Amino acid sequence: MSSIPKTEGPKSGGPKSGGPPAGDAGLRPTLSLTARLVAGLGALLLVGGVVLALAAFAYGRTAAREAFDRLLVGAANDIASTVAIRDGQPVVDLPASAFQLLALAPEDRVAYRISGPGDQLLTGYEGLPAPPEGGDTRFYDAEFMGEPARYILVSRRFAERSFSGQVDVVVGQTLRARNDLARDITGKALVVLAIGGLAVLLLAVLIVRGALGPLGRLAARLEARDPQDLTPLDGRIPREVLPMVVGLNGFMGRLDRQFGTMRRLISDTAHQLRNPVAALRAQADLAGQESDPERQRLLVGRIHARTKSLGHLLDQMLSRAMVVHRGDSARRALLDLRDVALEAVEADDPQLLAGGAAVALVIGEDPVMVRGDALSLTEAAKNLLSNALRHGRAPVVVGVGVGAEDGLARLWVEDAGPGPAEEVRAQLGDRFVAGAAQGSGLGLSIAGAVAEAFGGRLEMSGGHPFRMALVLEVAQ
Repeated sequence: MSSIPKTEGPKSGGPKSGGPPAGDAGLRPTLSLTARLVAGLGALLLVGGVVLALAAFAYGRTAAREAFDRLLVGAANDIASTVAIRDGQPVVDLPASAFQLLALAPEDRVAYRISGPGDQLLTGYEGLPAPPEGGDTRFYDAEFMGEPARYILVSRRFAERSFSGQVDVVVGQTLRARNDLARDITGKALVVLAIGGLAVLLLAVLIVRGALGPLGRLAARLEARDPQDLTPLDGRIPREVLPMVVGLNGFMGRLDRQFGTMRRLISDTAHQLRNPVAALRAQADLAGQESDPERQRLLVGRIHARTKSLGHLLDQMLSRAMVVHRGDSARRALLDLRDVALEAVEADDPQLLAGGAAVALVIGEDPVMVRGDALSLTEAAKNLLSNALRHGRAPVVVGVGVGAEDGLARLWVEDAGPGPAEEVRAQLGDRFVAGAAQGSGLGLSIAGAVAEAFGGRLEMSGGHPFRMALVLEVAQ
């Protein structure tokens, strides 16, 4: 478990009253996922309901028309079957069964007309709408006494010695019962649709609430955590929520590293500066009390040397904190490692140019592309070069290339010295470990931290010459 210095302020759960916690001031709740799903399903069901209602109404009208058309067919056929020829004339004996069929729609009006050759009226209503031209049996729509009606024409042909011709039977009925049946079918279909839609919405709410349960439990786990606990979340996580948890764990990891950097900076500052500051204060007191000018000048020289050493230590400590921070926060950009080496060599740094040491630069014509932060990589290269200038032997060479065996990019610094002993090499890159000569070891620690931040490593090899290199993957 990580720990950070405790600070005054509200707990992670926020205040119990008086408005939202300060950390939640920028959060604006929107429509819940359950409400969004219910609204989406409701809109889908509404559109589907309208379509199904139109389909149900069309089906109801078709079913009602077919049912009552059968009544018309039965009634017309019953009447046509009673047509007979007597004394050379067609006669009709209207059957009761025909009107019993039509009486199944008691609210409707019934019209009929039986006519012989030449449209001679035998019985029934005069002035009924004429049927369209066509076959012997056909339906058509027209009005009857100002109401819409449905008619059927049934023709019966006779070819006898005393009579030859056609008798037409027209039977009509208004549409009240048909429309009532269509509305009844549509209404019942809509009731079933509404009940099914409400059931689907209810089931959707229950299913969504159950599916979102892991989010609530995850929020409860985070709420119950100690503010100092930045360990990754673990356990069984739904596949859809896993990317969010992975991102959250990555964020907490970066935050933990930032806190670790601050803790180490504070700890290192307290540890490394206590003795130099105490020595400076003691020497300053001695210089102030010293009456001998030569002795006083010697003390001032020591104070100046310690001040320079202390300034260099502070610069390196701040540089290490900076590169560790940028390793987590800076965006990885595509850059040429040759530019990094050139920037490190050409940096107007008096510590690098101390003693007038010459530095050779060996870079090829082809670019060596990597992904990283230019500032951090340049700082790492400068520290490798500074370490070689301080603790190595001339000549010092800075180079960039791609390994023929492993295909990795390398920014290397080489000097003619033997390098540190094997037991010291094993500890190089750790903070406050001396290299080939006395030093803080922070320069190599900075280089190692930069290499690790960008997925690489710090590599040491040889002796006479001794080489240290930043090893990174080549960007594709």
